[in-house]
Amino acid sequence: MKSPVYFWNLRASLKAPYPERMRRLIARTGFAENVSGGELTAIKIHFGERGVTGHVQPLMLKPIVEALAKAGARPFLTDASTLYVGQRGEAVSHAMQAAHHGYDPLLLGAPVIIADGLRGGSQRLLPVKGKHFAEAFVAADIADADLLVSVNHAKGHELAGFGGALKNIGMGGASKQGKMQQHVTTGPQVHVDKCIGCGACVGMCAAGALSLAEAPVPAGDGKGPKKHVLFDRARCIGCGACFLACKTEALSIDWQTNVGEFLERMIEYAAAILLSRPKPSLHVSFVTNVTPDCDCMGFSDACICPDVGVLASLDPVAIDQASIDLINKAEPLWPSHLPKGLKAGDDKFLAMRPHLPPAMGLDYAEQLGLGTRQYELVAL
Repeated sequence: MKSPVYFWNLRASLKAPYPERMRRLIARTGFAENVSGGELTAIKIHFGERGVTGHVQPLMLKPIVEALAKAGARPFLTDASTLYVGQRGEAVSHAMQAAHHGYDPLLLGAPVIIADGLRGGSQRLLPVKGKHFAEAFVAADIADADLLVSVNHAKGHELAGFGGALKNIGMGGASKQGKMQQHVTTGPQVHVDKCIGCGACVGMCAAGALSLAEAPVPAGDGKGPKKHVLFDRARCIGCGACFLACKTEALSIDWQTNVGEFLERMIEYAAAILLSRPKPSLHVSFVTNVTPDCDCMGFSDACICPDVGVLASLDPVAIDQASIDLINKAEPLWPSHLPKGLKAGDDKFLAMRPHLPPAMGLDYAEQLGLGTRQYELVAL
């Protein structure tokens, strides 16, 4: 059975400008029927790293917030902290970055709440039946919300290949420990030459996996013993707190991982978050400003195709498949990250990253019961 994916091609008029079109799109999904009144509704969105311009803009988001509020929901904008150290590594900087990009609660009618707390450790354990995990570490306020709406910027991704609804929920909805589980399972890499022996990471390590030791004094160095961090891999629980504590980049993540396994772990996290909810979640995908990389990159590269439109569905697998198909059918743009000679209909994501699994994890999402890749595109 095909899942409906509602599609607006961005055409508008004086009688039906952008806000009206967006309200109609949301209404077609029937999501408002899940709202009985007063539900705390998480709108999971990527606020964009400093320097990014392709993320979903606040003005584009406002009609969605208004539609939810009109239905009786109490929406809030949310995301979880990043595993890497940047503008969104902890709640204070993350909230300020959201404000820097214009996500003003007085403008939008919804506050910004960072879902995994001050330092990324506020989390809930949710069950999942997958090949890799039995439990998932999920940002607490996303897990605790009565309803969930995922607003996605459809684009390429440097590791996952494609970033849409499932990545926005699976990776974006995880706490630091959850993100660590998905990316790596071996803990941090230690760069002794960058360590200044301050002990900040040791104080943050609840598992006692980090300690300070004295390094041998280099020949001719009269400065005395130098302390540096030691890592006990057996004790590490993969919470990721040490990355935020270290200010000298002496601890880093090993990003080299099996892409297929990474996608499966990410999909399992999406399953933990979405399948644990008593009511369906809404997914809205902006297939606009389709950049080759994630909005975490700190810049937005040239788009790989023209703007396509906005999609909405209660099925995250169907909306991701529809987004990928529409991007691939669109005319390629140059100059861009795309290789020369590509034609409309060719797979843009595999052309940029040939090592990707062709289904990019959507086949595994089907197996876990998250939805179907078979969809009906219903034009607004």
